[in-house]
Amino acid sequence: MIRARLTTVAPLVLIGALAALTFWLDRLGQGSDRDIVGPSRHDPDFIVDRLTGVSMNHAGIASYTLSAAKMMHYPDDDSTLLTDPKFISYGAAKAPVTITSNEAVVSSKGDHVYFQDDVRVVRAPYAENSELVLRTTFLHVVPDKHLARTDRSVTITDATTVVTADGFEMNSETRVIKLMSKVRGMYDPAKESSPKAR
Repeated sequence: MIRARLTTVAPLVLIGALAALTFWLDRLGQGSDRDIVGPSRHDPDFIVDRLTGVSMNHAGIASYTLSAAKMMHYPDDDSTLLTDPKFISYGAAKAPVTITSNEAVVSSKGDHVYFQDDVRVVRAPYAENSELVLRTTFLHVVPDKHLARTDRSVTITDATTVVTADGFEMNSETRVIKLMSKVRGMYDPAKESSPKAR
């Protein structure tokens, strides 16, 4: 009698165990899917190729432009990634400053831009001043304040001078440049009279 009951119950227990295991695996899989598509996922919700944006001041004159080969917007943190970005700040000094890099991240409100990888800053020549070129690996730009700064090492060159430093801040409107620490420079007076230095 007992043996007959075991013969009848054993398959039911096995089927029940398999059903429970199947249900657990199914729930585990669904849980993973929910985690992937939830807030922790970092996927773009739209992508734009070859874009250009212009910010105008109160007088209707271009204050700065920002262009890129590709823009990807991420909804989880409302950030924007730009590839091959080009930022041009015109300011009131009439000596445009152009910033390029491999990529840049724009904050959710667009008030901060973080350039990274092969960052190059070029201030156009003006009056008796030659073109100035800065190279670094990272640059934080605040467009509305015409500020650019970094705590990384920088190399700055113009027609006659090469300067290196750790940390840098520049106001493209006032033309004021601050070098933070470990400043070293080399000046070549022989280039002062060359046509390119003028």
